[in-house]
Amino acid sequence: MKKFLIVFAVSAFVFACNSSDDQKPADEKNADTVAVTPAITNERGLELIGASDCTTCHGIDKKVIGPAYTDVAQKYENTPAVIDTLVNKVINGGSGNWGNIAMAPHPTIPEADAREMVKYIMSLKK
Repeated sequence: MKKFLIVFAVSAFVFACNSSDDQKPADEKNADTVAVTPAITNERGLELIGASDCTTCHGIDKKVIGPAYTDVAQKYENTPAVIDTLVNKVINGGSGNWGNIAMAPHPTIPEADAREMVKYIMSLKK
């Protein structure tokens, strides 16, 4: 049994290390890199989103109850005034911009944290 576990662990390690990245065309490699870049630009914002209840209603690239974060980034310009408006929406809630479903307020989220979250979302703009 011990030998089986060792063989299994080594096989899993070899399989995990075997990268099929070399088999992708250059365009696909660049697309993978571009898709990952926004998350690296503001890891703190992503961590704050993950620690909150935001993902109950929003997905990064898929609509759940509210819009996907990528859709929010596409809809709004990445300017200080718009960031202020979105920070206010996160904290105070709102409705009407994405249909009839209202966004719940999150008054316990500090403004600085909401700002980091919004900056992360805006970094997803393509």
